[in-house]
Amino acid sequence: MESRQLTETLQKRKLWLVVLWFVLLAILFTWPLVLHMKDEIAGEIGDNVYFIWMIGWVQKALFQQHSNPMNVWFLNYPEGWNLASTEIAPAQLALALPFSLIGGETFGYNMAMLLSFVLSGLLMYGWVQHLTGSAVAGIISGTAYACLPYWQAHFLAGHLNLCGMQWIPLFYWGWFDMLRPNWSRVRKGAAFKAAAGLGLTALCSQYFVYMLLFVTAGMTLLYLLFRGIESLKKAAFWKTMSLFAVLLLPLLLAAELPFVLLENAGGMPDRGWAVASMYSASLTDFLTPATTHFALGAPISQLLSRDLWIESSLYIGIVVLLLFLYGMIRLGEPRWVRFLLISGVLIAVLLAFGTDLHWNEKPVMVNVPEFLQPLVGAETTRVFLPGIVLFKYFPYFNKMRALMRFGLFALVLIAAGAGFGVKKLVEKVSPRQALWVGFLLIGLVILDFKPAAYSRFSQISARPVDEWLAAQPGDGAVMNLPFELNDDQAATYYTLKHEKPFIGGFFNAFPPAQYQQIQELMETFPSNASLEKARELGVTYFLLDRPAIERNWQDRNETIAVDEYYSAVEENGLRLQADFGEIAVYGWDQQ
Repeated sequence: MESRQLTETLQKRKLWLVVLWFVLLAILFTWPLVLHMKDEIAGEIGDNVYFIWMIGWVQKALFQQHSNPMNVWFLNYPEGWNLASTEIAPAQLALALPFSLIGGETFGYNMAMLLSFVLSGLLMYGWVQHLTGSAVAGIISGTAYACLPYWQAHFLAGHLNLCGMQWIPLFYWGWFDMLRPNWSRVRKGAAFKAAAGLGLTALCSQYFVYMLLFVTAGMTLLYLLFRGIESLKKAAFWKTMSLFAVLLLPLLLAAELPFVLLENAGGMPDRGWAVASMYSASLTDFLTPATTHFALGAPISQLLSRDLWIESSLYIGIVVLLLFLYGMIRLGEPRWVRFLLISGVLIAVLLAFGTDLHWNEKPVMVNVPEFLQPLVGAETTRVFLPGIVLFKYFPYFNKMRALMRFGLFALVLIAAGAGFGVKKLVEKVSPRQALWVGFLLIGLVILDFKPAAYSRFSQISARPVDEWLAAQPGDGAVMNLPFELNDDQAATYYTLKHEKPFIGGFFNAFPPAQYQQIQELMETFPSNASLEKARELGVTYFLLDRPAIERNWQDRNETIAVDEYYSAVEENGLRLQADFGEIAVYGWDQQ
């Protein structure tokens, strides 16, 4: 009787309880972030600071300067910089901005991360409950998806864009409904969900939208050829697809137009094959517990290579994988769903394996038969995969560095398919027992994925030198020395505080033309030629990072030359303007 009353209560308040569950789960899996939300970020300072800067800059551009945030005139000064040169993630920024206005850009960043986690679980729950008719299945699939080590790794790395996984289940929710057999009418709701999910995914990550389209196109083509050929004869099918395209177009244009324009201007060079090969997934990435796991992470990291652990955290979990396999084996109807899920998983895994076969983050080498060695020109060779052909010949494929990110879409589909395994299990027990089976499975999933509590938190804030720069009149530009420090996330963030033009910026893989042209010359600082170019570019403030300068000279085994370096700075026309210990500010002699 008590179990029935509990079940009835849960049914009446199901949605609020589900939301509460994923909120609590987000707090548990990011603990103790909730205690540091205002001023600190989990992990080391890295790409997170760039996204915090972006949140602050977009807020300032929209609400204070009323300007286009895409035009970042003060970075790569005086040429300026296009924000589309790297990931923008406007859908993630939209989650962050309301909270940034309340508590600052760091608070906005942390809230966007937590909301991504919660929404990932909620939308996977909604899709799987819709597919299976089982709330228990939805909860477990949602829990598995939200708690994926893939999200945990990119959360720690500060990749706000790649933590925007929440819209992928929404897309598949609509897309699967669009492909469902037995057409009788236009499926407006399905088209809307699919368009919103794909469009919002595009507004999170260019990697995600490209890969999602690639995997989905492959599984859909196979389905239509082998299972759904009758759909092609139905007018309602084509009307639904047309409606989807019309709804998608505005979102896709907003997401892609900046990148298309940048590509046409030559601002997005191709990646080298060696980089793509290095970031090809291994089977071990899918089958071994994550580096972040509270119990198994450390021993696994000692046994296996984990140099690329952030990108290679593709562990699906033994519990989720077994539920997926059980569900696919026992699933009767709907067979079309099984076909889509399995074909999508196989395509995503194959593409995640990249350009050539790897094992434990190393390329697999095989012996070449002696009679073929003159043709190959070597005694051993790599085992090349279809990804090498796509990388060489398919449009935009060679813009991607981390091909192993295709693995995420296998994780999405396996987490969804696990819901069918859950459904088959709970059908074997009474309604009274189904709830407790669900609790057990949730506990096992959490144990399989639970990271250790985060012990490292970092604070990013204005330095005394930034406050000093902010108080200086005029718009003289800032340059960091050694010059390599100008292409740095933290240095970009500090522009929010000192509000001076900056010769550098966080350019990641695509440094702009001006920066590339001056880089070699500026590494000769304080040569007369470098100072002449700095004056031409409008540099007024030279920020000399003493520890970094000393490390540079130590690397050259010329520590005695440090004093000569500072002497040359003054001999060539610069004078000390302010001293903040580790950072000395120099300027032109006439200042």
